[in-house]
Amino acid sequence: MSNSPLNPRRTDVSECRDKKPQENDTIRHLRARPGLSLYALALFVAMSIGAMRDFDFLPSFPPRFHELLGRPPSSDMISAALLVYSFSAIILVLSRMMSGDGKFGGFVQVAFLGGFYFFYHFSGAMEENFWAVFAAGMTILGLESYHIWSWCAEEIRKEEEILAAKGRNRNNHSDE
Repeated sequence: MSNSPLNPRRTDVSECRDKKPQENDTIRHLRARPGLSLYALALFVAMSIGAMRDFDFLPSFPPRFHELLGRPPSSDMISAALLVYSFSAIILVLSRMMSGDGKFGGFVQVAFLGGFYFFYHFSGAMEENFWAVFAAGMTILGLESYHIWSWCAEEIRKEEEILAAKGRNRNNHSDE
């Protein structure tokens, strides 16, 4: 035991420089957020496995349902729509990256890609077009994942700078 009184409010300035800035709730949230892209990617891969099997594990639609839906679109028409959708989705993600927008649209992308799997399944052209949807999906979701990861990394860096500045201000005021 020493004879000097303990002052819990005062810390050695050299100790503060060596420590990493404390985490707050915002930083914890930002560190967890890129995990959403992994969930979206896993959902797409699971859906793709089902599509590769032409959804043979699901019950088939009754003939009445097929009559209600009408004649399926042609494979060429679906492929043209997939091409337009892919370019549009990529441009949307790139524009969010350039603007610094932190929105994540991965689950919406999975839903649209699932729609293309459905249309190819319904038209009977799944086998020939599976890889086109899969490649488009992996490209779009990979870009979405990179976007949200890089945005979160930048936001974490900003938050850590703010916390470090607050810590320096507290230390400067406690020294006075």
